[in-house]
Amino acid sequence: MTRQKDDSATPRANPAKVRRVLAIALTALVAVAWIVFRWQAVPTEAQFAETVLSPGQAPGGRSGEPILPLYRAEGLDPAKIALGRQLFHDPRLSSDESISCATCHPLDKGGADGLKVSPGVGGTQGSINAPSVLTAAHNFRQFWDGRAATLEEQAGGPITNPVEMASTWDQVLAKLRADSELSQGFAQAYQAGLTPDTIRHALAEFERSLPMPSRFDRWLLGDDGALAANELAGYRLFKKHGCSGCHQGRNVGGNLFQRFGVMAAYFGGKTPSKADLGRFNVTGRDEDRHVFKVPSLRNVARTAPYFHDASAARLEEAVRVMGRHQLGMELPESDIAQIVAFLHTLDSEAAP
Repeated sequence: MTRQKDDSATPRANPAKVRRVLAIALTALVAVAWIVFRWQAVPTEAQFAETVLSPGQAPGGRSGEPILPLYRAEGLDPAKIALGRQLFHDPRLSSDESISCATCHPLDKGGADGLKVSPGVGGTQGSINAPSVLTAAHNFRQFWDGRAATLEEQAGGPITNPVEMASTWDQVLAKLRADSELSQGFAQAYQAGLTPDTIRHALAEFERSLPMPSRFDRWLLGDDGALAANELAGYRLFKKHGCSGCHQGRNVGGNLFQRFGVMAAYFGGKTPSKADLGRFNVTGRDEDRHVFKVPSLRNVARTAPYFHDASAARLEEAVRVMGRHQLGMELPESDIAQIVAFLHTLDSEAAP
């Protein structure tokens, strides 16, 4: 007699596990695709050579790690950095001289003001959470929607934005050229002297000087004592769950675009604001709705609230949301705590 196969004894795939594997694979695939695109289409800035390298390619780094060590910038012009630092803190860039770049990006607070949205001239309110500037130099594009290709382009944007500094270049130049010491400094540093282009460049050169290494960078370079056991366990979970599919490279992010809500709709049940549309506001393409530049996680423990809409007040909440909407899983609280411990190791050890 022929025995019939007992279907009940056949192992069946766990749907949750299948979704998890698919989420990690999809995230990794998107990351690789964007990195390839970046190498082919988006040239890096000369001072930094590369923002994204193959794992282990950095000299002295641990082999096979998705995150690369951060080094202090070299080859920058000290005079231009000094001019940029002065302008970064100069309220004369705004129409009523009430705010400076440092108002929304205080360096002693992680390069972001800790507000849901930042105030502009005359009490106007922005529409999106201000990102940190501390490692903006390593981003492949600037702003959440990636509308600025370079630091120079980004640096000039807020000056003429009516809900930020609300100024004009004529106004700015008239005020700054009346400052003989500043004008002389620009004449010595730049052949063209004080112009919109040189102002943008000085601000960008200052921002290029800001990135500072962290404890995690010391671990990447071989210091086994740089991380505590729970921090190292958090990093392993960060990789295991697929977080490093998007948050990798020298800036632990900032080098690709990704949809907010890959595995579960983030904007479901509400009317999206213009800021919620993300990259769509730049390209006008439907496939870019709710697509944003993946933020860097360096100094992330210091820059709450989180996401473009500042909807997560605490880092634990942000990790939980990422697990649910980007990876398709409910992360255990113990995993969240250890991942958060790891994220704290990405804080810069020295002030810029």
